[in-house]
Amino acid sequence: MALLPPEQLPARLAQLPGWEIREGWLTKTYTVRGFLPGAVFISAIAQLAEAANHHPDVSLHAYSKVTVSLSTHSAGGITEKDFDLAAQIESLPHKKPKGLATDG
Repeated sequence: MALLPPEQLPARLAQLPGWEIREGWLTKTYTVRGFLPGAVFISAIAQLAEAANHHPDVSLHAYSKVTVSLSTHSAGGITEKDFDLAAQIESLPHKKPKGLATDG
C-alpha cells in the first residue's frame, strides 16, 4: 500500500474529528469511563484491527485514557489503510450515553 501524499492528509483528517498526525502517526486519545471500559474498548479495536490485518499501537493510561496510533509499518507511514481503520474505530459505540468512551 502506498503512502498518502502529505497534501492529502488535512482533508482526510477533516473527516475524522479528534484525530491528528503526531510524529508520523495517525493518532487519537479517547477518554473512557474507567479502566474496565477502556479494556473493553481496546478489545473492540483489536477485533477490528485483526480483521483488517492491521495492528495499531494502543495504550490505556491515566486510568481513563485510550490512545490509538496508526501507521502502516510495511509502507513506512500513513496510508489509506490507517484512515480506513480509524473510521471503523470511530464507528464503535463509544459515543453512546452508556457506551465505552467519549471523545477526548
